[in-house]
Amino acid sequence: MADGVIEAPGGEPGYRNSGWTVEGIEFDEAAYEIKGREQEEASAMLLGRVSYEAFSRVWPDMTDEFPGYNVMPKYVVSTTLRDDDLVSNWGQTTILRSLDDVAALKDTEGGPIIIHGSARLNRNLSDAGLIDRYHLLLFPVLLGAGKRLFSDTDKDKQKLKLVESESYANGIQKLVHDVVHW
Repeated sequence: MADGVIEAPGGEPGYRNSGWTVEGIEFDEAAYEIKGREQEEASAMLLGRVSYEAFSRVWPDMTDEFPGYNVMPKYVVSTTLRDDDLVSNWGQTTILRSLDDVAALKDTEGGPIIIHGSARLNRNLSDAGLIDRYHLLLFPVLLGAGKRLFSDTDKDKQKLKLVESESYANGIQKLVHDVVHW
């Protein structure tokens, strides 16, 4: 992920480098502390359709690993998903149809909104100036091809301010950056 590729980190099928976060990298629980903190701090989860369809099949049954995610409100950004497509065992889920809907959600009085997976949505949100902070775990691997976190859209630079960092013995680096809105 040092090259920004985020596709299939946990072993999802269909990508030649699938499982890159677990294969060949020694597990260090301290490196994943930020994931538990994200779950505690977030007031809602935002997903793209593809990530929603993948996660909603698995996460509702993972009550030990993701208890906070299972009860928090979820928002899925999709122009094609229907209410009938939503699972019934994963709490309150609302479909948003546009980035304008995401901007309106962001303007409400709530806490941080976390995004998991959703590479295309992340790029679109970044391009629209709707991301305030990045929590990144940078793995010591170059994947080459695959879905990327950051957009290659020709746009003005976006300044980031490092607010937290740590390196771990297994080579993973935690980087938390605030987006500086000009």
